[in-house]
Amino acid sequence: MTETTALDRAHAAMIAAPQDDTARLRFYERLADSELFMMLSKEAEGDNISPEMFELADGAFVLVFDREERLAQFADRVVPYVALSGRVVAQMLAGQGIGLGVNLEVAPSSILIPAEAVDWLHQTLEHAPDQVEAALTEIVPPIGLPEVLLTALDAKLASAAGLATSAYLVGVRYDGGGQGHLLGFVDAKEAAQSALAKAAGEALTFSGIEAGAMDVGFFASSDPMSAKLAKVGLRFDLPQPEEPKVHQPKIPGGDPDNPPRLK
Repeated sequence: MTETTALDRAHAAMIAAPQDDTARLRFYERLADSELFMMLSKEAEGDNISPEMFELADGAFVLVFDREERLAQFADRVVPYVALSGRVVAQMLAGQGIGLGVNLEVAPSSILIPAEAVDWLHQTLEHAPDQVEAALTEIVPPIGLPEVLLTALDAKLASAAGLATSAYLVGVRYDGGGQGHLLGFVDAKEAAQSALAKAAGEALTFSGIEAGAMDVGFFASSDPMSAKLAKVGLRFDLPQPEEPKVHQPKIPGGDPDNPPRLK
């Protein structure tokens, strides 16, 4: 039986509800998060790749597949290819007038994505919420955010293993009267802060929520703000990488319950 992939399911939901913007956004989110196998015209040379270009009536397209088997089925011969995330593919093609052919002829999620949609996806993935700069006057439990956003945040942060210890979603009021929501990361690695902010932004955008609905902040666990977040916030635990196991060779005679045998 042919496997039904996450991209197939997202595509089916989009086709079943053509007027549902959220379903369409979720398809593009799944496309961005997927590992895609791009057909090449020749073997890659280091970081230099040459996608196989297909000139169709609607313009130029490169072909990607969400399974190696699907690429092989389409090509029906041995072809060079490279594995890239959907977000990297969008970044690579943006602004070049090149569209994306996804799973053409080999899967229910077969679709041609025009160059304008590739450009939109790239721009959308570049967005990140504003980092908190205004003074916070009150931290309160989060209210009024849809379940679809909470589910999207949970999924995004589950893939950010080791980038922070946890995150808290809270309602906030700012000095000057403004109010909104804040996603506060605790003990985030400095080099990962931009990626975490973008992940939060993607969860917002692909849930159909206005970008201004949530800010992000980064705090050390020793910061008093972290304690305030933990008291009233909705907690998200980020997976932590397992500690490498160090092999300790057994020393003869080291186990008093298992003394060495004497010959």
